[in-house]
Parts: sequence; C-alpha cells; structure tokens
Amino acid sequence: MAKIEEKKPIVQEIKDYLDGAKAVVLVDYLGLTVEQDTNLRRAAREAGVIYKVYKNTMVNLAVQGTEFEELTKDLEGPTAVAISKEDSTAPARIIAKFAKDAKKLELKSGIVEGTYYDTEGIKVIATIPSRDELLSKFLGSIQSPITNFARVINQVAEQKSQEA
Repeated sequence: MAKIEEKKPIVQEIKDYLDGAKAVVLVDYLGLTVEQDTNLRRAAREAGVIYKVYKNTMVNLAVQGTEFEELTKDLEGPTAVAISKEDSTAPARIIAKFAKDAKKLELKSGIVEGTYYDTEGIKVIATIPSRDELLSKFLGSIQSPITNFARVINQVAEQKSQEA
C-alpha cells in the first residue's frame, strides 16, 4: 500500500505536464553521457520543452484515459518524455537536432496535436519549422512583391519628374 502512495505524486506530476500539451515525444536516451544529457536538457528548457525521465509504469499510469494513451505501446526500455504546451513541433525538432551529434539518442514515437506518429512519422514532424519561422517566411513572401511594386512605382515617378 505504501508503494502506491509514493507513486501517486509522480503520476500526478506527469498528468499535470500532459494537461494542455500540444505534443509529447518519447525518446530512447540509453548511452548518452552526462554532458550530452545536460546539454539536451538545457536546449529543451530554452525551447520551452519539458524533458523528463520517468519509469515506464508511471507514464503508463498517467496516460491512461487521455489522448496520449496510444504511447503505451512504445513504453519499453529506457524512455524519456519531451512535452510542449506551446510549439507542436518543438520536442521532435529539439531531440532530432540533438540526435545528429548524439547518435545514441533516438526518437521512439509521439503524439502531436492529437495524432499518433511512429518513429518515422515523428522524424518527419521534426523537419517542420516552428510556427514563428513559418509565419516570418509567409510574411516575407507577402511583403516581397509589395516592396518590389513600390520600388517600380517610385522609379517611374522619378523618371517622370526628370523628364519634366
């Protein structure tokens, strides 16, 4: 009975992190050095991503009855959880970027915006730029033709004033 009481706060902590999360990614971290793990945690924190290592049974209990329940089939072996409540692609993007240098780090699976993705799917999600990047690219593409049009009009006006 005492062991169950000890687990409740941990399960509740995980549930609190999952509440309102846009993305949850499972990561196999076995083989990372302490330095690599520290750097990964720092990068995740800077991106607003919660990166924690929990026992699989704790995560399993926490996701029961939630939209993240499908992750239970991937809770085998050493598993870390990366959670974001703001940017849907941030956990996958941060882990995938870090995994380029730390070859032992692997994406297992994830749920992004309510949709389950296996290893290959979550790797594709990792290639999607952040919302802010997409908006700035979109704004740049809209702004460019307007700026070019303004330059042409300005040149025409200058040319007309020189002729007069």
